[in-house]
Amino acid sequence: MERKNFLKGMGLLGLGSILPVNKAEAAVKTINAGKTASCVLIPTETAGPFPLDLTANTTFFRNDIRESKTGTPFKVKIKVIGDGNCLPMPNVRVNIWHCDKDGLYSGYSQTNNPGQAGQTYLRGYQMADANGEVEFTTIFPGWYSGRICHIHFQVYVSSVYAAISQMTFDVNTKNAIYAANSSEYTKGADPMSLASDNIFSDGYNYQMATLTPNSSTGGYDAYLEVTIQGSGVATGLGSLEPETGGQFKLKQNYPNPFNGETKIPFTLTNPSDVRIELFDLMGRCVTKITRPGMNAGDQEIEVNTEELGIANVSYIYQLHISNSYGHYTQCKMMTALNK
Repeated sequence: MERKNFLKGMGLLGLGSILPVNKAEAAVKTINAGKTASCVLIPTETAGPFPLDLTANTTFFRNDIRESKTGTPFKVKIKVIGDGNCLPMPNVRVNIWHCDKDGLYSGYSQTNNPGQAGQTYLRGYQMADANGEVEFTTIFPGWYSGRICHIHFQVYVSSVYAAISQMTFDVNTKNAIYAANSSEYTKGADPMSLASDNIFSDGYNYQMATLTPNSSTGGYDAYLEVTIQGSGVATGLGSLEPETGGQFKLKQNYPNPFNGETKIPFTLTNPSDVRIELFDLMGRCVTKITRPGMNAGDQEIEVNTEELGIANVSYIYQLHISNSYGHYTQCKMMTALNK
């Protein structure tokens, strides 16, 4: 299975694939503008001058986004919850992208960003696990003229709903990181304040990520809880995705989280040839399970990591079916208990 075909099965069609771009953006802003009594939706922000469509290149399905970039080791964890009940939202896609230690972004070459066209560093996406969490290994970002240090992120639920925002960090802690690593962060302290930044000057309460030292890496960890529209699980708008063609319904594996053994349930509308593929969090297919000629109705396929000879870790599982109506795919994430 080629990764590009797997990525199609993730519903990675881009926000404007169903709505025109301007209407899609307006829809996102409208959906993301309100709040409930229990959880406050993450403020919608611009994607910035260097958003780069992360779905256009299969390189970006990965949890380690550093490539060859150096800087203070940094782990970023984002927990996605629904505003309806403040419960985790599994199986949503989270994109992040940020500048390097010198304030440069991959993918573009402009006057203030020279020589970066064709580069792919410090960009990536993951799917949220059973706890609604994704984690990325990266470097602590630098800053550039006109903006305080920040990280862009997008929570993508479906091709009609995505939340785009940015996170930032405590000013004193951030500048202490730059001072302690001045041989790499040669531009020195970030001169911007939150009040002078054009994104965060109107408020940042829900966009301020924690910063804690990580003794094992010698760097820092960041954590941000992000509230989006939804209730507990990524259903509702997400169910509008067209990739199944009405030919099947893929359900969450159980138990989930799992420890070595789990089952993947699904319902077939018509008799079909079925294939399950497991991908690790760097986007590599580690195993395939085929079941030709399965009957219509409720079905399930057992996954035993020991029998398959694979590690007992979290995976993205993709269901691929073929029948007289065509070929269809969809995927979800299974979370390892000892993750």
